[in-house]
Amino acid sequence: MAERKYPLPQLHGVLVLDKPTGPTSTWCLTAIKRLGQKKIGHAGTLDPLAAGVLVVLLGEATKIAPYVMAGEKTYLGALTLGQTTDTYDSQGTVTATAPWEHVTAEVLAQAINSWQELTSQEVPPYSAAKHQGRPLYELARKGLAAPVKVKDISVFDARAVSVDPPSATFRVRVSAGVYIRSLVHSLGTRMQCGAIMTALTREASRPFELTQAHSLDDILADPQSLPGRIIPLEAALPHWPTVVLSDAAAEPVRRGIRIPVGDGYPEGTFAMLVSQTRLPLALARAEVMDGQLRWAIVRGLFGDPQPARRDGTDAPARPSTP
Repeated sequence: MAERKYPLPQLHGVLVLDKPTGPTSTWCLTAIKRLGQKKIGHAGTLDPLAAGVLVVLLGEATKIAPYVMAGEKTYLGALTLGQTTDTYDSQGTVTATAPWEHVTAEVLAQAINSWQELTSQEVPPYSAAKHQGRPLYELARKGLAAPVKVKDISVFDARAVSVDPPSATFRVRVSAGVYIRSLVHSLGTRMQCGAIMTALTREASRPFELTQAHSLDDILADPQSLPGRIIPLEAALPHWPTVVLSDAAAEPVRRGIRIPVGDGYPEGTFAMLVSQTRLPLALARAEVMDGQLRWAIVRGLFGDPQPARRDGTDAPARPSTP
């Protein structure tokens, strides 16, 4: 039977997807790509075990990925003591077991709360992080050695939701890129009995939350509903101000030329510049140039204007990041 095709146009914006447990993030994107969305990406992958907020970027929104990925993440998770696996979660191969009965509910709750004191963590051997251009999970599956990678992290909040050893549920709010299963693994090491993550739901990937998310099954069952589920590009960074430009100001922005910043925006402000018709033109940052505050383009949209040099010419310059 021929594959059914859906004549949807390329959409531009953010789809907050409620990823189910089981499929990979890539599988979910491929399913949406088949609905006519050739230009697609995401802002932060989720492991197959994990569910919840997967921020899908469509069309021109793929250009804002670094600014969306930088947001804090909130997770609700579950762990079990007394076991260690090669993936640090319940989907891996068991590598060790140990008695856990010495760990009381109070001690386990305190261990979860102590995650807030961590400033670094080891990257799991089964992860998409790369060594010499190859994902660590590829090396691990082939039994090849790879160096232990350590990354800086921030855990803003960590609380035990329920504790009944050997199991517990917890909620954490963390910086981008934190591996929750590594937090669980390190807890098991400290408890001298091992621990694995058994469930995980991403409740928020700021500025987007699970209450905004759409079921993948619902989308695939009614593909024509997809456009109505998309957050438009102009609203994709709600924590940034939107600056509506006059036609006279929009033209130089399209060519990457810095224009004066209006009142009310201090130096360092990131904003989305849009035309009178609300067409997103560029992401910009307020920077001082020749004694005057101007919008410096950090990413062009819909036409992709080039950032200008600090001398005001149209040659490309290295973009800034927040």
